[in-house]
Amino acid sequence: MPGSDELYPPAQYGWGWMLLAIGILALLVLGAWLLIVLTRPRRALSTAGEAQGPTLLTVDVLSQLRTEYLERIRMVETDYRERKLSARNANFELSRVVRTFVNEYSGLEAPVLALDDLKARGVHPALIDAMGRHYYPSIFRQGPAIDPIAGAEAARTVVRTWH
Repeated sequence: MPGSDELYPPAQYGWGWMLLAIGILALLVLGAWLLIVLTRPRRALSTAGEAQGPTLLTVDVLSQLRTEYLERIRMVETDYRERKLSARNANFELSRVVRTFVNEYSGLEAPVLALDDLKARGVHPALIDAMGRHYYPSIFRQGPAIDPIAGAEAARTVVRTWH
C-alpha cells in the first residue's frame, strides 16, 4: 500500500456524546424507579388501630362463610323435603358440605380425612358427633338411613360452633 506507515489512534468520542449517554441512562433509571413506586400497592398509614383493621375484615369473611354454608345446608334440607334427594344422598351431601366448610374455614383437609383421622387430629367435637351419629351410619351402614333433618341440624351446629 502506498502511503505512510504511521499508525493513527482510533477516533475518540467528544465529551458531549458521553454526557448525552449518561443522561439517557439516568433518565431510564429514573423512569424505572417511578414506574415501580407509582404501581406498588399502597400501604395504610400506621395508626394505633392498625391491629383492629384486619381482624374486622377476617370476622366479616368468616361470618360470610358461615352464612354461605348455612344456606347450603338449608338447600340440601329443602331438596330432601321435596324428595329430590334420598335420605342417604341427603346425608352424603350434608357430610360433604360440612367437611368443605371445615376445610375452607380452617384449612384442615376434612374432605379427604376419615372419621378416625379427624378424631386423631382432635377436631371440634361437633364435627365428630355429626359424622359419627348421622353421616357415617347413613352412608356406610346397610338398612335405612338416619333422618337427614337431624343431620341438617347437626351440620348447622358444626357451622355455628366451629372455631
